[in-house]
Amino acid sequence: MSFLSRPSLLSHFLIDFPSLRWMPCQSWGFLRWPGLDGFMRLLVVFLLWFMLSEIRFIPSSSMYPTLRVGDRIIVEKASYYLRSPAINDIVTFWDPTQPPGDTEKNVFIKRIVAKAEDFVQVKNGFLYVNGIPQKEDFIAEPPSYTSDLARVPKGHVYVLGDNRNHSYDSHFW
Repeated sequence: MSFLSRPSLLSHFLIDFPSLRWMPCQSWGFLRWPGLDGFMRLLVVFLLWFMLSEIRFIPSSSMYPTLRVGDRIIVEKASYYLRSPAINDIVTFWDPTQPPGDTEKNVFIKRIVAKAEDFVQVKNGFLYVNGIPQKEDFIAEPPSYTSDLARVPKGHVYVLGDNRNHSYDSHFW
């Protein structure tokens, strides 16, 4: 008689040991199909995930050092149904200069620096909002450009990248 034909001592120990009997692998019932209610729950979870969040890839250095090239982020889309955008929020949006008929839409990721009715200007290496210089510890370097005084229209926000000198943002539009 071969030693392969009878169960080993180890298999007897694993199957018959009292503290291991609770394990779900002792019975293959945990692999059963969950039924229609389980399938519906899974469907609702997937629908909520795709409606309220999305995964984005950072393609440029315009938000450096906060976000680096190659980073992947999860964008949640539900909070602005409950509250208005706030200063220093990082937002994603479609390219505002893109023609409406263009099928490939570019998505930008920028930081809100001013809200509607604010006056914004960049000069002497500082961002001024309503005439007050902003203390921004998150930018890569002070802006080397200057911009004219601009008023943010109602229903809009003013966005800039954290890497101000290498960002295509509201100071161009």
